[in-house]
Amino acid sequence: MSEQVDKKIQEGIKDAFPMADTTDWNEVYQRIIYRYSTPHGLQHVKEELYKLEDEGEIIVHHIKPYNDPVKMQSLNGTPKVIPTNKLWHHKSCGQCGHIPGYPTSVFWMMNKMEVDYLDEPHQTSCTGWNYHASGASNPVALAGVYVRNMWRAYETGYYPLIHCGTSFGHYKEVRNMIVLHKEVRDKLRPIMRKLDMDIVVPEEVVHYSEWLFTMSKKAAQQKKYDLSGIKAAVHTPCHVYKLVPEDTIYDPEVFQGRRPAAPSGTVQNFGAKLVDYSTWWDCCGFGFRHILTEREFSRSFALFKKVIPAVEEAHADVFVTSDTGCVTTLDKSQWAGKAHGFNYNLPVLADAQFAAIAMGADPYTIAQVHWHATDVESFMRKIGVPVDDYKEKFIQYLSDLREGKAEPQYLYTPHRKIDFYIAVPERVKWYKGQQIQK
Repeated sequence: MSEQVDKKIQEGIKDAFPMADTTDWNEVYQRIIYRYSTPHGLQHVKEELYKLEDEGEIIVHHIKPYNDPVKMQSLNGTPKVIPTNKLWHHKSCGQCGHIPGYPTSVFWMMNKMEVDYLDEPHQTSCTGWNYHASGASNPVALAGVYVRNMWRAYETGYYPLIHCGTSFGHYKEVRNMIVLHKEVRDKLRPIMRKLDMDIVVPEEVVHYSEWLFTMSKKAAQQKKYDLSGIKAAVHTPCHVYKLVPEDTIYDPEVFQGRRPAAPSGTVQNFGAKLVDYSTWWDCCGFGFRHILTEREFSRSFALFKKVIPAVEEAHADVFVTSDTGCVTTLDKSQWAGKAHGFNYNLPVLADAQFAAIAMGADPYTIAQVHWHATDVESFMRKIGVPVDDYKEKFIQYLSDLREGKAEPQYLYTPHRKIDFYIAVPERVKWYKGQQIQK
């Protein structure tokens, strides 16, 4: 390699990683791969998965051609197949409860790109909060909840897409546990049989942010606003890429493949400038247990270890992340700093909201930025969104609803495509093609 070429490469690395001089990459990789990884490689888990399918031990939910699969790359180079169509939404408790514009932004983008999906009303919580926050569950119970939801997706014919980062990481761990531990399967099977179900395991566990990154170049073709003047700092959720880290997608075009592709790649593909900061690896402060027991620690950590570095080091205009707890903590903690004189007010958005707004989604009825505590409106004004017009229209819509002058707006017909098998006791008979007695 010539000296000139080597110098150019080094300059490229320095430009992409302004904090690289103070970062020990070998130490970072060791933390990711060894400290947080499953003791069995992902390839081994998948080999065992298909072996169990051949032996009739489990049912594997395969990604089909009608799911329009796209092959991406995981941490260790193993391909990961991302289904992009006919998707079953495993929604997040916290998103629906605290950030409703998060899932509606995903649905809205799918409508714009004509993606077939099912917003499942019969999904349950993954119970990951119960496990990670209190440790009050057990392996068979966790596996039962996982399999029950995956069976539900399997019988509808739609492939599961996981919204919550904790559900995603948790389900990867539970998938490995079911595949590698016969004693868990043996205890789980009789429970599922009582429900007229069996053990179903999807061949890929897929997070919505992986889908969004995979589709982001296509989505960006419908971009309405110019983001080239925006500096975006990104927080990649811990439970997305530190739980079974080898089962998360990477891309050489995103931070030279050194960090997960999503959500950084989505921000990049929409034309914003990715900016780096020294504490990119750190937790957002949520951490599950300490958000319950040491909430002021969470708020302080979010401010001093994430928000302040993103503003003072990276000069970010917006903070983008891709999980429930991360959006909530980074957005809802900044008022505590303001009360003590640390008024940074960095707008915080999920990648789905960021992308949907850029594509022209209504910031109030779809992205629902009025649920946020930070000044998202300043970010929107910076990219040219007519905030006042949208706000006036939204206030009028709410007034008309109260007075009975308007009907609620829907992103899809309620209970689309499931009305004819909504009765729980009959659904397995319907799936097996048996005649249902009226």
